[in-house]
Amino acid sequence: MRALSLVCSLTASPASSSSHLLAEQVMTEFRDLGVEGEVVRVADLDVRPGVEVDMGDGDQWPRLREKVMQADILLIATPIWLGHPSSICQRVLERLNAELSETDEAGRLLTYNKVAAVAVVGNEDGAHKVSADVFQGLNDVGFSLAPGAVTYWVGEAQQGTDYQDLKEVPDAVKATTHTLAVNTVHLAGRLADAPYPPS
Repeated sequence: MRALSLVCSLTASPASSSSHLLAEQVMTEFRDLGVEGEVVRVADLDVRPGVEVDMGDGDQWPRLREKVMQADILLIATPIWLGHPSSICQRVLERLNAELSETDEAGRLLTYNKVAAVAVVGNEDGAHKVSADVFQGLNDVGFSLAPGAVTYWVGEAQQGTDYQDLKEVPDAVKATTHTLAVNTVHLAGRLADAPYPPS
């Protein structure tokens, strides 16, 4: 099995990112369960706005889309900005919208037997709202979600502490990240053995 994490931080590499850190922690849990994969920071690439598979003119989404298609599990990691997923996260969901026009020989979306999960960080409230937004978008374009398919951390409102500034990972985040990984890998395994039927 293979996993791909798309980190939707607004900052490109090599700048540090709390979203990237939490994504790496999820990927460590996946690796412990025998799932290999990679983390890609979307801000490092020229992903054009639009809802097509390829927007042309140097658009690098097709390269990312190939990775999505090769993965059994897709993790979307996003910060909270103004109570919403980041603009880059929204762009990723918009580009995934093109999958509604891509089907296999049985008429199923190519994403139907893929499982998704979400990681959210921020120092303001809104992790449940942000995960709900991303969940719905992922489900709309064909991904399945296991129970507990989100891990998150939010700091105290109106304070400046970031997740990456913590001296250690809080126990609640560790437990939630582990549950996300176990349930997501379990569902991906079941779908690999018994794909969805044509509908």
